[in-house]
Amino acid sequence: MTEERTMRIGEVTERTELSFRTLRHYDEIGLVTPSARTDGGFRLYTESDVSRILLIRRMKPLGYSLDEMRELLDVVDALAARPGDAELRARLETIRAEAAERRAKLSRQVAMADEFLEQLTDI
Repeated sequence: MTEERTMRIGEVTERTELSFRTLRHYDEIGLVTPSARTDGGFRLYTESDVSRILLIRRMKPLGYSLDEMRELLDVVDALAARPGDAELRARLETIRAEAAERRAKLSRQVAMADEFLEQLTDI
């Protein structure tokens, strides 16, 4: 059996573009708990941990709260254990639809920002 490679928090901050403070906060509130710690107490993350962090990072621009992020992660974790659960699949589809609505709103906001920049250029 091979052991999964672990990374210290510095490498994870570089890969995720999140701060040390943010990653520590996620750990403190139980959103993303590192898979291991060194004997000295330093956090050690796996690729699975980084994937989870990147999922959260992708939710941030869409305005998800920490509680909403936790809810999604709970659904993802439950689906990993029970992939055929129809209720969980329905909840994931609801989350997906909500994310699409949030993305559409963000796209409209970016379009307005582009119009604003164009107006500033025309002045």
